[in-house]
Formats: sequence, structure tokens, C-alpha cells
Amino acid sequence: MLEFLTREFPATWRLPLRGWTNDVTRWLLVHYGDVFEGFTATLLQLLVRVERFLNALPWWLVVLLVAVLVWHATARSWWTAATLAGLMVLVGSFGLWGSMMTTLAIMLVATAFTVLLGIPAGVALARSDRLKRLVRPLLDGMQTMPSFVYLVPVVMFFGLGNVAAIIATFVYAVPPIVRLTDLGLRLVDKEVLEAADAFGASERQALFLVRLPLAVPTIMAGINQTIMMALAMVVVASMIGARGLGQDVLRGLQRGDVGLGLEAGLAIVIVAVVMDRVTAGYSRRWDHTVQER
Repeated sequence: MLEFLTREFPATWRLPLRGWTNDVTRWLLVHYGDVFEGFTATLLQLLVRVERFLNALPWWLVVLLVAVLVWHATARSWWTAATLAGLMVLVGSFGLWGSMMTTLAIMLVATAFTVLLGIPAGVALARSDRLKRLVRPLLDGMQTMPSFVYLVPVVMFFGLGNVAAIIATFVYAVPPIVRLTDLGLRLVDKEVLEAADAFGASERQALFLVRLPLAVPTIMAGINQTIMMALAMVVVASMIGARGLGQDVLRGLQRGDVGLGLEAGLAIVIVAVVMDRVTAGYSRRWDHTVQER
């Protein structure tokens, strides 16, 4: 009873969470270390191929492809396409073209990985209220926990480098796509679903032919948020060995080189703006097409 009267928290009440966590980590590394190594090697091979492909493209072709993509996504806005293409050229003038391609490769692989797992997870949550109640605390923890916290286990399991950056980006960026996929499917008009049921559509047909197409704008908003959050991890991931623009920002910080930090920061912003315009543009176009139908 005297423990309640002391100024300090009772030492006997200490919960050994740190010890439990370390024990589980060691057990996983001992028994499943080969699995983690195999997964790391496979993901690294994919990333290297994407990065080599991007670096093999002539810079002017990349700028042209970005301009065409933005032009098509933004309802044929020549001004927007030309402006963003000019900003890509600006990054090259900073001497950061190679770093931008590396960052873009990491972003493409991480975003694809996130979308391929996040959308099915969102569909599963939309189909089961019980599963949603169970998964919601996990999503809350993933979204609110400081990114530095889960960098430690990521490095333990996947080592330093770009693969660890992709895994950390996935953990940080997957909650928005899961939540917005679930929300988009739940917001589909019930009268439309009743009409599909009246025409004899099966549950799978209603999902793929009615619910998912109508939920695409909301899902695209989730992809947009996922991309923005993934870009926010670029600088943080550089602390665990990820290359690219984040590494240039970190190098500027370590050297006190304000100019390098500014150039790399502007390059990250430009990549973010390009991706935002593309995803938001296609979301608006799809929404307009669905409304016309």
C-alpha cells in the first residue's frame, strides 16, 4: 500500500513489453530469417529493374511522357502539362535527375505494393462490419504511430537500404487506401445495388460491375493520399539507407548545405505535384464519366 504514497511510479508495476518485443523479434529472425531474406532479395530485384528501366530512358523522353500523361489526366490542359514538364527539366538543371529517378522507382514499387494489398483489404472491410471493428485499431496505430518507431523492426527484418524504405513506406501509407476503399464501397447508393440485385446480378458481379466502378473516385482519392504520404517518407527513409532525393536532403542537413537541401526539397515537391495532378485528374475524369452514364 505504501507504493501509492511514493512520488515515483512503482517499479514492481513495470510491464516488460520491451523484453517481450525483443524476444519475439529474435524468435522471428531465428525461425523465419530465410523467408525475410528471400522476400528482400525478390523485392530488391524488382526495384533494381524498375530503376534501371527509368535510368535507361532519355531524359527528354521522360519529360515528354510526363507531359502527355498530365495533359491526358487534366482534360487536355496544355498549360498544366507544359508547366509540369518545365518543372521536371528544372530538377535536371539542379543535377538531381538520377536521384529523382531513384525516388520515382521507389515510389512506383511502394505505391504498387500498397495498392495491390490495400484495395482488397478495403473491399474485405466493406463486406464485414466485424472485420472492420477488429482491423480499425491496427489502422489507427499504423497511421498515428511516429514513423521512426517502426523503422527499427523494419531494419531488423529487412536490413538497411531501399527495401526497408519500401516496407516502411507501406506501413505508413497503406491506411488511407484501405479506409477510403471501404468508405467508397459503403457510400454506393443502395437503390443502385437493389436495381442490380433485381436484374439478377450475383454478389461478385455487383461488386466488380457496380460497387467498385462507382467507388473509383473515392479509391483514387485514397491512392492520391497514399502517394503523398509515401513521398513524406522519402526523407525519413534516407536515415535507414534509402537512396534518392531524401538522401540528398539528409546530406544537405549533415553538411549544413542549405542550397542542396533546398534543391532536393523542391525536387520532392515537384514529384509530388506531378503525381497529385495525374491521380486527381483521372479521378475527376472517371467521376464525370460515371455521372454521364
